[in-house]
Amino acid sequence: MITSLRHRFNREFTPARYAAFVDAIQQRLGVPVEFRLSETPCFLPAALLARLDAAAQELIAQLLGNSAYLAAADAVVPDGCRPAHGEDRPTFIQVDFGFVEGPSGLEPRLVELQAFPSLYGFQLVLGEISRELYGFPETAVTVGGLTRDDYLRLIGRAIVGPHDPAEVVLVEIDPARQKTRPDFAATEQLWGVRAVDLGDLVTQGRRLFARRDGALVPVRRIYNRVIPDELARTGRAWPFDLAADLDVEWVGGPDWFFKISKFSIPWLRHASVPETHYLGDVPEIRGARDEWLLKPLFSFAGGGIIFAPTDADLAAIAPDSRRHYILQERVAFTPTIDTPHGPTQLEVRLMMVRDGDRYRTVTPLGRMGRGKMMGVDHNKGLSWVGATAVLIG
Repeated sequence: MITSLRHRFNREFTPARYAAFVDAIQQRLGVPVEFRLSETPCFLPAALLARLDAAAQELIAQLLGNSAYLAAADAVVPDGCRPAHGEDRPTFIQVDFGFVEGPSGLEPRLVELQAFPSLYGFQLVLGEISRELYGFPETAVTVGGLTRDDYLRLIGRAIVGPHDPAEVVLVEIDPARQKTRPDFAATEQLWGVRAVDLGDLVTQGRRLFARRDGALVPVRRIYNRVIPDELARTGRAWPFDLAADLDVEWVGGPDWFFKISKFSIPWLRHASVPETHYLGDVPEIRGARDEWLLKPLFSFAGGGIIFAPTDADLAAIAPDSRRHYILQERVAFTPTIDTPHGPTQLEVRLMMVRDGDRYRTVTPLGRMGRGKMMGVDHNKGLSWVGATAVLIG
């Protein structure tokens, strides 16, 4: 979207530079990157990021400032997903936007929001290597004048708190096999917090320990990266009762995974939010079916979304399960990135962190695609798509 930088990048691009870029990231982190990295970063003006941030701040305020919403959201948290000593407000919030062409230019449209940690380590590394290797020192990878040291301090405080990083664990299901493993490696490099499998957690009385290098290490704080629907899908379970009065703090608790999610969208009133309803509140679908999406509330990474739902799709959902789905207006996002393979859509995630009484956008995450959605399954065999750094000018 910064035309001069886009043209310069496209003119100077070679496959060899892309291969060197991917190799540099893998060498830096010491692990393979098993999801697709786009050939190009995105170049966005700071004014656009400010517009997105203003919209995100208003959306968050509408939710966290609404007692009726908070009560309704609390009621959808499943049994067994309310940790003792959890967060009174989420530490991390992500807000995803796509773009449409409006009367005065590009306008943002909400895709999703979630109170779950994203790739705070990996995205910093991705942005820094993109800027350095491709030669764009005039751009920034953080928002609002935040320096690298500021970023490390702010995210480090959010993850580690007042504790020794050796007593904080990033908890995941079989972390060595997760596609997000590069972020786990970056988190350990940047903040000294190591990833452990949830099965390696052990309780002794009120204390929690993690098995590490043949010993039990005390755990004072959990940086939770376990996605509840993956927990159910794999048949795994937490090795202790989350509600037990253990001497441990939580960041990214599973309760907020549900409280701020697709469940939130029907409560929002903002120009950037597509028309959205709980399926149980809709007696029939108005208009053409291809103008709507059917989404399960608590799936992750686009799982279970149905485009242009049919009567058969709706009939397959039991009446008492309809409250677990939303119908959302389908938005045709405008391709905004000029690539050698044609204009490509961009989705920008604002990665936010609680900073005192406010939420601060610290860095953007980009995803490029030309399929129905941004996920890998919808962009197979395509080039100049995938995860990308956002370089801010």
